[in-house]
Amino acid sequence: MQSALITSLQNPLVKQIRKLHRTKDRHRQGLFLLEGTHLLQEACAVSYPLQTVCCTPVWQARHANLWLQIEQRASAYRLVSAEVLAAMSTTVNPDGVIAIAPRRQLPPPETVSLGVALEQLQDPGNVGTIIRAAAAAGADGLWLSQDSADADHPKTLRASAGQWFRLPLIVPEALPEALQQLRQQSIQIVATTPVAALDYWALDLRLPTVFLLGNEGAGLSAELMALATHQVKIPLAAGVESLNVAIAAALLLYEARRQRGSTAH
Repeated sequence: MQSALITSLQNPLVKQIRKLHRTKDRHRQGLFLLEGTHLLQEACAVSYPLQTVCCTPVWQARHANLWLQIEQRASAYRLVSAEVLAAMSTTVNPDGVIAIAPRRQLPPPETVSLGVALEQLQDPGNVGTIIRAAAAAGADGLWLSQDSADADHPKTLRASAGQWFRLPLIVPEALPEALQQLRQQSIQIVATTPVAALDYWALDLRLPTVFLLGNEGAGLSAELMALATHQVKIPLAAGVESLNVAIAAALLLYEARRQRGSTAH
């Protein structure tokens, strides 16, 4: 039997979901937000566990097949008014559905042929876009420093276009130690810096490779730069200071893909 429509912003579930807008509350509760139809579709496609799903009656009627999947997968589901849905969402124009799910803790991949490591990225949109590019290029995983934007920030998930669910995402206690372990597996760590002598396409990227990219403004720390086995640059036209870090990541990943052949994974 369907429970009553939630119309009050004082409902305990509504208050709980609103708290998940904040990183500290997501970490304390061990939960994160899934907003929008596409992310719910991607979560269901990989059988990701869902704790509670809330949607408007209009959305439920419009997405009957997806709702059947949600009824089978979610621990709980509630209908809410459009006003309540808007209050729970972090987006300006939510499309009618929002869910909460347990935060994931995935181990690093057993073997790494291609990967990305990110240090102190502050924009969750950049993190999500890099996740999307890495998954598209067939990367095995992404390593994210703990002082970067939150791995399950709502904007990170949206920018990943659902690939967040498919790419192993590792947030180690110490990124330098994780990189040391990768080096011990004979994986080359390739850092980008404008002062490098080598253009990125001149390096042999057919070898197991993890690309290392740093903060949007400051770049990589000296500690992580010292851990790189190779330094490369992305040539820029005169007067252009830098590329967006997500665009840089995509260039590097797809050069590795090109060198390995278009069907490489």
